[in-house]
Amino acid sequence: MGEALSGIKRSTMCGELGEKNIGEKHTLMGWVQRKRNLGGLIFVDLRDRTGIVQLVFGEEIDKDAFVKADTLKSEYCIAIVGEVVKRESPNLNIPTGIIEILGNSIKILSEAETTPIIIKEDLDAGENIRMKYRYLDLRRPDMQKTFMIRHKAAKAIRDYMDSKGFLEIETPMLTKSTPEGARDYLVPSRNYPGMFYALPQSPQLFKQLLMVSGMDRYFQIVKCFRDEDLRANRQPEFTQVDIEMSFVEEEEVIAMNEGLIKHVFKEVLDVEVPLPIKRMPYSVAMEKYGSDKPDLRFGMEIHNINKAIESAEFKVFQDALSTGGMVAAIKVDKGADMSRKELDKLSEFVKTYKAKGVAWIALKDDEIKSPIAKFLKEEELSKIIETLDAKAGDLVLIVADKKKIALQALGALRLELGRKLGLIKEGDFNFVWITEFPLVSYDEEENRYVAEHHPFTMPMDEDIMYLETDPSRVRAKAYDIVLNGEELGGGSIRIHDTSLQEKMFKVLGFTEEKAWERFGFLLEAFKYGPPPHGGLAFGFDRMIMFLAGKDNIKDVIAFPKNQNAFCPLTEAPNMVDEKQLHELGISKLK
Repeated sequence: MGEALSGIKRSTMCGELGEKNIGEKHTLMGWVQRKRNLGGLIFVDLRDRTGIVQLVFGEEIDKDAFVKADTLKSEYCIAIVGEVVKRESPNLNIPTGIIEILGNSIKILSEAETTPIIIKEDLDAGENIRMKYRYLDLRRPDMQKTFMIRHKAAKAIRDYMDSKGFLEIETPMLTKSTPEGARDYLVPSRNYPGMFYALPQSPQLFKQLLMVSGMDRYFQIVKCFRDEDLRANRQPEFTQVDIEMSFVEEEEVIAMNEGLIKHVFKEVLDVEVPLPIKRMPYSVAMEKYGSDKPDLRFGMEIHNINKAIESAEFKVFQDALSTGGMVAAIKVDKGADMSRKELDKLSEFVKTYKAKGVAWIALKDDEIKSPIAKFLKEEELSKIIETLDAKAGDLVLIVADKKKIALQALGALRLELGRKLGLIKEGDFNFVWITEFPLVSYDEEENRYVAEHHPFTMPMDEDIMYLETDPSRVRAKAYDIVLNGEELGGGSIRIHDTSLQEKMFKVLGFTEEKAWERFGFLLEAFKYGPPPHGGLAFGFDRMIMFLAGKDNIKDVIAFPKNQNAFCPLTEAPNMVDEKQLHELGISKLK
């Protein structure tokens, strides 16, 4: 049975006590981490979110408290009153290890059954059981530390944005479905049978309307929703730091956000982020790293070797070249001794990226070993080696395919090798801006152009002339901030002209009627003097992953969903009453 507090007031928290408090009397409340009965003395580790402190109960200290302490079990919630004294045998592994509390009285606030998971750091338990008992999982000190970091980061963001003249403005959660990207989560309307609200995938349109409203600088730490097939670090509901600014071009948006990044990493981790952050055009990122979010913590750049092998008679190379494809390679320093079995695994690995396989050249100290050497002249081999600046002991890996496939396969292979060979230095924060994205790309399945970012992105001024005649040639005033191979945020300068926005919709396959049906409220607003504007949105959960040193997004969200978008804790989604469905016009009561 739990006991009421009956006027007992907590005077301090467990982790806040230290040598300075010796001789003081304090009231603490928290959970029993563990109990050790040594006969005449009982030691109890008491835990709250600030840390652990040792309690000592003894017959000579207080007999009643000693007897009651013997009934304690792990995770009992208790209140104790005692005197802070210096420990005879300090424990330097914990911040409170210099002192302990002599327990004069104890009150059991609530008892606890044996927990299905152990409350300790670095718990090795299955994800589903952790999520089912999330309230216990969140008691663990490492989890609580993560959410303190999350709080600190949110506060740092708000402080910085306030100092730069931004207003935090909330935008609607119930809005109109404007599908152009992931699927919407839909909410049926009781007042308008057969009609639906959509939960926002982002506040994009509303923040643009706020710029039309003259709010000038807006931000919001906001929940967003996407009904998409989940990947490793995706959640159906997530948080983003949403930002929009008026009367700006790319430079101002980038500079402001660099300042925000610097401030947050300094406040939360005391890490200095050197500014300005380097920039890389999209085309360079793809050519060198096979990715628009390159991990720059190690080298192993991709090299185009088309010229080196253009006269080679090797059929695989010639097939790629004759169809406008690409032959590209990476160099693995000191990788020449990689076993045939390991090389075969790498070949299988790239096949998951639709490549046909990997050719290799191992530069031994006294010979060149390669299964393709017999198809290449000595001059061609030399050109390949020279292009990659390969030396004795190095390994060259080659993919020949369509350009997109070759680059993506080698980009993924580069990351795989970086991890496998320990080339990635943990603890580094390597930022890069990726700029000059394509405005659109052609979707073979939908048989139309789709926006690379979203339909409201401004084309680069010098490329607008190609918008209607050669859309794939148009670059966007778009920019992504990438950290250690992960997209941390992305944004763009927006179209603020109705006629240009209508042209963009036309490129994307919208009729004028369809564009006005879906986005008429934005197009209408653009008739009334919209300012030039642009912005960016950070993935807040992903930012916390970096700040907290986590590699799973579920560890930085208090109550996440599993890989099937299901909540093991609440068992949502779930069935609802027939009466509720009837009220929404979805079902007829029999």
